[in-house]
Amino acid sequence: MIVSRLAIGDYMFTVTQLARKFDISRATILYYEKAGLLKPAFRSDNGYRWYGDSEIARLKAIVSYRSYGIPVANIGDLLDRKGGMSQFQILRDHLNKLGNEINFLRKQQKAIVALLQEPKLLEENMVTKERWVEIMTAAGFDETAMRAWHQKFEEMEPNEHQKFLESLGIDAEEIMQIRSL
Repeated sequence: MIVSRLAIGDYMFTVTQLARKFDISRATILYYEKAGLLKPAFRSDNGYRWYGDSEIARLKAIVSYRSYGIPVANIGDLLDRKGGMSQFQILRDHLNKLGNEINFLRKQQKAIVALLQEPKLLEENMVTKERWVEIMTAAGFDETAMRAWHQKFEEMEPNEHQKFLESLGIDAEEIMQIRSL
């Protein structure tokens, strides 16, 4: 690795070198720059971005916060401690959001367990819309949670979502309404 040395003890790294050092892509570093989280110490005449110790420390913090699932939009407040929410508030809000996601996933598990306890219903395509709503309700899903479930299903697997809705015997018009949530 070629590292530029500007002054005694002052080493500088390029985007590519930083990417390798942190095992992330160059595009990720450039995205952090575009989001205002990371600025190069300076740019050379040939356009290269150069990063020093303080930028490396900042990138290390960014990578850590991202590994906790903190949204990029909140990381600037955590790093700069200005204007926005406090570190405590951002981390507490994120912890609450994770708790909600965990609860949502547990409800999905319960719904799947309920279906697995009656495997013949799955094998014979005997689960109707009404039965599915019953299962979801028994698993703790309210109307909002069911809507979120469909939205996530549609986002991740639109074709499978279509097939699933068809397997419940739902008519085409209602399927379109559900999928457009």
